[in-house]
Amino acid sequence: MSNEEIKQQVSAIFPNVTYDESGEFLNIVTTPEEFRALMETLRNSTEFSFDYLFCLTCIDWKTHLMMVYHLLSKKHRHNIVVKAKITDCNTPSINTICDIWQTANFHEREVYDLFGVKFINHPDMRRILLDEEWIGYPLRKNYTDENMISI
Repeated sequence: MSNEEIKQQVSAIFPNVTYDESGEFLNIVTTPEEFRALMETLRNSTEFSFDYLFCLTCIDWKTHLMMVYHLLSKKHRHNIVVKAKITDCNTPSINTICDIWQTANFHEREVYDLFGVKFINHPDMRRILLDEEWIGYPLRKNYTDENMISI
């Protein structure tokens, strides 16, 4: 399936998504509210069959957080990136997808630990790398630590 065909089929179901093709992958940008339904559709619809989540991360843009998910269909040999913009940087949250792709379980915990994004309905939302007593989220741009070197 070509990027254009993916865009047409996704837009027919989710007309509010936007696209960016400036990089290596087709990027589908959605809201946290439509995110879960979009991901379920991409995984479960036979025309998409995105059965492999091979990267999940977060980017802090100071004004918002961007969740980034790289998906691959082993059956159809196409891949995409799904992005969800989280505008609430004080209490960021998005629905979990670890029940759709099991590999998301630890990746979501890592993002929670380092960026502070809470994954709604995650079965084990606790820190994975840092101590439970750790204050703050080290990969956020507003994070400071007394041991940090400033230039």
